[in-house]
Amino acid sequence: MPKIALVGRPNVGKSTLFNTLIGERKAVVERSPGVTRDRVYGEAEIQGRRITFIDTGGIELESEDRLQRETLRQAEAALSEADLILFVVDAKEGLTPLDEEVADLLRERGKPVLLVVNKVDGRQDLLNLSEFYALGMEPLIPISARHRRGIEDLEGLILEFLPEEAEETPPEGELPPVRVAILGRPNVGKSSLLNRLVGYERMIVSDIPGTTRDSIDTLLELPDGRRYLLIDTAGIRRRPRIRARVEKFSVDKAFEALDRAEVALLVLTAEEGITDQDQKILSQIEKRHKACIILVNKWDLLDGKREQGNILLERIRYGARFVPWAPILTISARTGRRVKEVLPLIDEVYAEYSRRVPTARVNRVLEEIKKEKTLYTPSGKRLKFYYATQAEIRPPTVVVFTNYPDEIPKSVERFVKNRLRTHLGFEKSPLRVIFRARR
Repeated sequence: MPKIALVGRPNVGKSTLFNTLIGERKAVVERSPGVTRDRVYGEAEIQGRRITFIDTGGIELESEDRLQRETLRQAEAALSEADLILFVVDAKEGLTPLDEEVADLLRERGKPVLLVVNKVDGRQDLLNLSEFYALGMEPLIPISARHRRGIEDLEGLILEFLPEEAEETPPEGELPPVRVAILGRPNVGKSSLLNRLVGYERMIVSDIPGTTRDSIDTLLELPDGRRYLLIDTAGIRRRPRIRARVEKFSVDKAFEALDRAEVALLVLTAEEGITDQDQKILSQIEKRHKACIILVNKWDLLDGKREQGNILLERIRYGARFVPWAPILTISARTGRRVKEVLPLIDEVYAEYSRRVPTARVNRVLEEIKKEKTLYTPSGKRLKFYYATQAEIRPPTVVVFTNYPDEIPKSVERFVKNRLRTHLGFEKSPLRVIFRARR
């Protein structure tokens, strides 16, 4: 998170502003100067972007007092780690020589500074604003931290002056393995696929003893450091066909494996295409917001039958239309055809599933969505989307702040989700969209 330091001479209202910005009484506020000596940290969210604010003690550069020297040292440490500085001054007292000394100190730092004129509560305070232009710092923002006047304008400027968020990707180095559940109906070739994946790589493979029936965890480690926990599961039948208690237990364990996985491989066959049972399994994958790849096994049976293969793929795409982000790959576990493409595709899907998009980019896309069409609730009230942010990864989750979060129709939810997925680059990953009231 970016860090913002609040600095200034004693008793200009830095702690009051700090508490106002973070929305809680964390810094002690008293009328007597010198109450804050150590740095105080607090977090806040401004239009979906998380920010750390640092409250500091009043700066007195020429003081010989030991505690005041320590306060200055703490303030300088805050300045060193800050991305942006809020230089707080007092409109009621006007510009003082100490304000000018603090301004000189901040210029030496070479960091972006917003001049915040606090305690602007009346007409005379507004007239005093002109004095502060002598500091040569712009923009100048008049506020009243105690009465929350001008705080929204200040927050808007803060977002403009902060560096844009970097897009997050998983760090390199030793990482937990990607957990991959191999799912499907009985006899579609799940275990054959697992054996092919393991056999191709010629690497050390360890079977991790588990407590589940017909569910085996296999850790696959590649020479380049990539690691996968492949979970082979029991075939999932339709409920009415599950008679034996042991088989029912195995199916339940297959869905437990899905719960702990990050990527699901749904295995179909070229003989049957996509069945009702496959669609039910896909619906469970979608319900749990898991990344997914659809593997059409036994594709070698369609050698020399190109037109028939194209028709089958169209039927599968139509049957899986409610998970349009799930890529489809045709393979043959028996011959090994295109099995080598499975792990790279898992990497690609997992990368999208783990990616975090900067808040500024999310809001640019939201602005485009708002321009595209006007949206309404079922009762005819116009929907307003104020701002949005990506709150989580795995699955990527975008929170959209709106005026009627409890009245969003499914059609609007689908429209917003599809536009966000397309424009934010989540074309091979599920995307959760949550609507909330603006705070």
